[in-house]
Amino acid sequence: MTQTPAAAVPPDEAGAHLTIDLGALARNWRALAAMGPRAECAAVVKADAYGTGIETTVPALAAAGCRTFFVAHLSEARRLRAVAPGAVVYVLNGLFAGALDAYAALDIRPVLGSREEVEVFAAFCATVGRRLPAAVHVDTGMNRLGLDLAEAALLAEPGPAALAFEPALVMSHLACADAPGHPLTARQTDRFAQVRALYPGVPASLANSAGCTLPATRHDLLRPGIALYGARFVAGRAPLEPVVRLEAPVVQVRAVRAGETVGYGGAWTAPRPSRIAIISVGYADGYLRAAGTSDAKPGASVRIGQVLCPLAGRVSMDLIAIDVTEAGDVRPGDLVVLIGDGIGVDDVADAAGTIGYEILTSLGRRYHRQTAG
Repeated sequence: MTQTPAAAVPPDEAGAHLTIDLGALARNWRALAAMGPRAECAAVVKADAYGTGIETTVPALAAAGCRTFFVAHLSEARRLRAVAPGAVVYVLNGLFAGALDAYAALDIRPVLGSREEVEVFAAFCATVGRRLPAAVHVDTGMNRLGLDLAEAALLAEPGPAALAFEPALVMSHLACADAPGHPLTARQTDRFAQVRALYPGVPASLANSAGCTLPATRHDLLRPGIALYGARFVAGRAPLEPVVRLEAPVVQVRAVRAGETVGYGGAWTAPRPSRIAIISVGYADGYLRAAGTSDAKPGASVRIGQVLCPLAGRVSMDLIAIDVTEAGDVRPGDLVVLIGDGIGVDDVADAAGTIGYEILTSLGRRYHRQTAG
């Protein structure tokens, strides 16, 4: 294993170790690319590559063959450009006039999702005398970002805006493709076919992670995100290979009598004489408070050796208590696996009442980060 470039916490100073399996990440990208053999497969690496680190994951994806990347913000695009100088990079979340020079200087492509953004970018291109590339985002039913169908049709007609910049991609975003058979997916697919017809010769992209599994949504460019990182992306379908592993050493083991409570609020009561192990991970590290256990509800579990051990009480800012009564002779320094060895990010998410996206993007910066694969 090698330490990632972004890691700043030495292993002996960290409460937990986070391992990013770059081999699994690359295999996941290839598996998604194989779903649409006639399409190019991009990678969505926004939110610091879903918590796994842009500087770590982008070179691994590029080495696997990925040439196009999507981020949310220009600041992420700057970081990406530094490690992938030849990549095509799109910025999804809005175009701000004050950043226009940076797009041109760094060869970054904005995703234009409103009439105002189109006009601002077209005027900039006219000012610099260059027909710069950009993506045109059309809303087909998400009602979040994007031109409406009438605006998209108007832009497709010859005119000052259409001639000022190069529409390098026309795209939309699926809202419900992770729920097989959802009627909105069919409506969006039909609407996007109308949009694509307006832009003959321009590459088209509709498929997010779930859309990669649907032949009708693949078009010219796949845009997988969450599936790359080993989390659930279609209901009822197994995720791809796990990419993250989180483990922490036991700090202390203590005996608790039956009837005593553990942690803030006395939320969990020992049902029998119990042994409680403490690890130095908490919600400040992105392990969500809602994953805790109380007398009223079960929470997440961790693994010590071959034994699944439930959390005992609330997750606090920096510490978690675990009921290790059934795990044998647990001692300080023994490793506890919070994610890995059969515990997926979605298992933690389910216990916390959320989704795997939130678990991944919350992964803490106090961990010692390292790579494998």
